[in-house]
Amino acid sequence: MGTIIHPTAIIESGVELDDDVKIGPYCYLFGKVKILKGSELVSHVVVGGNTNIGANNKIYPFASIGLNPQDLKYKGEPSILEIGNHNIIREYVTMQPGTEGGGMVTKIGDKNLFMAYSHVAHDCKVGNCNIFSNSVNLAGHVEVGNYTVLGGLSGIHQFVRLGDYCFVAGGSMVRQDIPPFISVQGDSARAYGINRVGLERNGFDEEDIKIIKDIFKIFFLGNFLRGEKIQQLENMRDHLKNLNLKRAELVEKFLTFVNASTRGIVSHGSG
Repeated sequence: MGTIIHPTAIIESGVELDDDVKIGPYCYLFGKVKILKGSELVSHVVVGGNTNIGANNKIYPFASIGLNPQDLKYKGEPSILEIGNHNIIREYVTMQPGTEGGGMVTKIGDKNLFMAYSHVAHDCKVGNCNIFSNSVNLAGHVEVGNYTVLGGLSGIHQFVRLGDYCFVAGGSMVRQDIPPFISVQGDSARAYGINRVGLERNGFDEEDIKIIKDIFKIFFLGNFLRGEKIQQLENMRDHLKNLNLKRAELVEKFLTFVNASTRGIVSHGSG
């Protein structure tokens, strides 16, 4: 079809548009922006800075993409915002580049849905196939895995990590890391169980879910010291290696995440 640019759009020199890109009314593009084929800016979208937008993304009105981060330490360094492919970015979403203190890059993967008013701050790392409901806010340096769901009005504290397949209930304030598969809720969010619905939707069978429930019971409900819980999970993993490598990998995923935590892990809901 070729690139289509509405006559009211403003595109400054230095912007690179691939084939089949659509730029709608009153969009403004400036800086070292690059947009790959099939992506569409519906209208009134601002994209600036050193921003790379992949293929087949759709960005809705009044989104602000790639403008300076809201970090007082930012001194104009040429940091980057990278957006992958097949993302949906709805109205009033804000996404900002990295800073020198965070590696210079904010990176977003593929097939994510960012609903209206959600915010991705500087130096965040977002994986694939995540859902950010309305007004979800990621503070700086947050890491989000894959296949997570964040409920509306939830907020994620700086440097927090969210593991694959976790679920954050609407209105939650997350101050510590959430391991894979876990469901949290509440102010100072706590773990109340596993994300069973999300797991089923993504193809986990009943035996997989049983293993994940056992992981939850050992780590969050077991009356042991943390080191003892880790040892129990390691024993569980080693036992499963002889029975079903795929299920042993579920335990390994959980262990790897927990052992890498620097902010600590969310506590259990009754704790």
